[in-house]
Amino acid sequence: MSVFLDQMVTKRKYLDEAELIELIALCSILPGPTSTQTIVSIGHKMGGPLLALLTMLVWALPVLVVMTALSFLYQFLDFSGIPVNTLRYIGPMAVGFIIVAAWRIGHKVAKDAPTALLMLFGAVSTYFFRTPWIFPVVLLAGGIAGAIVYREPGMWDRPRLDPPWGYLAVFSAIAVGGTAWSCFSDLDLFCLFERFYRYGYLVFGGGQVVVPLMYSELVELRHFMTGREFLTGYGLVQGLPGPMFSFAAYAGGMAARSGSALFQVLGAVAGGVGIFLPGLLLIYFVYPVWEGVRKIRAVQLSLRGINAVAGGMIAVAAVIVMQASGFAIDNLAAMMLSVVLLLTRKVPAPLIVLASIAAGLLV
Repeated sequence: MSVFLDQMVTKRKYLDEAELIELIALCSILPGPTSTQTIVSIGHKMGGPLLALLTMLVWALPVLVVMTALSFLYQFLDFSGIPVNTLRYIGPMAVGFIIVAAWRIGHKVAKDAPTALLMLFGAVSTYFFRTPWIFPVVLLAGGIAGAIVYREPGMWDRPRLDPPWGYLAVFSAIAVGGTAWSCFSDLDLFCLFERFYRYGYLVFGGGQVVVPLMYSELVELRHFMTGREFLTGYGLVQGLPGPMFSFAAYAGGMAARSGSALFQVLGAVAGGVGIFLPGLLLIYFVYPVWEGVRKIRAVQLSLRGINAVAGGMIAVAAVIVMQASGFAIDNLAAMMLSVVLLLTRKVPAPLIVLASIAAGLLV
């Protein structure tokens, strides 16, 4: 938000501060990457759907390319004879990022007893049930609970809207058709695309929220990669500019590494396109009528519950992935040092990532 305020409001004057805050609030209500949807909305405001698409590409494509290349990191280390253990501290460091994200989000969303209980519910339920269906169920339960607990008179008043239904039709067709087809298809790339597309429309907020969902399915259920490999990619993306959802390119490439190099690149493309596409289609559908959408009070109230359970999911993700990294003294030290440096806000994230790599090389 601080970068957008500086670049979009103060320097470029594309919109004023109030409009930016309202846009961020709107995108927080929608599934998908909030920062990406916000900047795409600004592109839509300034030049319509085409400029919105170009804005998306400028924002996300560079880091997607880098994360695709990094999906070959383990093959490169093996080919070069460099011990994989040189990356040993990136995983614990990444856990530190997750802990800080959970703390900041939890501090923001757990403002009273109901939201604190919902946060606890999100943590406990996703810790004991690791199947993919638990995440949409928990998020839906949180939204329903938020709407019930914080109900207000007239919160279901429906404003007059005229949305472009075509985008919603495409979004729904891919979601429903992809899920049905993946149940009967052996096309690995299509199934991979469907998984990441599903991640894209089940997540509210941003990259940290998608971690428990992706870790549960890609590591624990499908065994496409180890917990350490997952955390390595998550840690490396912290040191790169761009949206956190670009981690999907790394995860998609790792999931497809059993095939040729071209197949691995296509897997990364399937992951990157799949996870960003739902949010892009939804913002194309909602932005033209967002003046009316933001007046639906019930949506705003349900978001309190959704954010609370999402905070609990992120908090328990830190526990789950730390279990995968191991509780060795040096791992715990790397994790705690990462947390301390992030909380001070004096050391940039890329430097923390580089320090973790350097520590691994030295050890």
